[in-house]
Amino acid sequence: MKVAELMTDEVRACSIHESVNAAARIMWENDCGCAPVVDGHGRLAGMVTDRDICMAAYTQGLPLEAIPVERVMSAKVVSCSRTDNLETAHRLMRSHEIHRMPVLDSRGRLVGILSLSDVVNHRRVDHPADVVELATTYSAIHRRREPEAAALVSSNGDGADERKSTRTPRKKSPRGVKPSADLR
Repeated sequence: MKVAELMTDEVRACSIHESVNAAARIMWENDCGCAPVVDGHGRLAGMVTDRDICMAAYTQGLPLEAIPVERVMSAKVVSCSRTDNLETAHRLMRSHEIHRMPVLDSRGRLVGILSLSDVVNHRRVDHPADVVELATTYSAIHRRREPEAAALVSSNGDGADERKSTRTPRKKSPRGVKPSADLR
């Protein structure tokens, strides 16, 4: 089976010059989790996800209208063509750990999108090999990733390095915490 038989061909995209608010509107109105980003010639320039938008809002502290899509999109995009076999597209999704893959024509213009849901809905769940293959893909995409490598930072200037995480610390859950006796 070819990608063209399963892909969604009516895909809304945003321009690299639009704000992430425009991308969020596309996702809201079309009930999807990503929006392809195209240049002025309709060629794929990147992809932006709902998570990209959330993280940009959190880390930049700006209104969505003030954040350009080009700043938060993924410019490195794995894509396929309409004529690719479905198995090839599925392998690309698994190996690159992606849920959705843009479908491009020979000039790099967006003609559709293939999602893991499209693949899942096509596969025969009564065929054990298909179930194992889908489970493997799902597992690859959703596996827990190790935290980024910690940066070495000297805390007191004496040359003794200590590991310090580059990630924002999580807020501790207050659940189960009893007030201290001296706060009563």
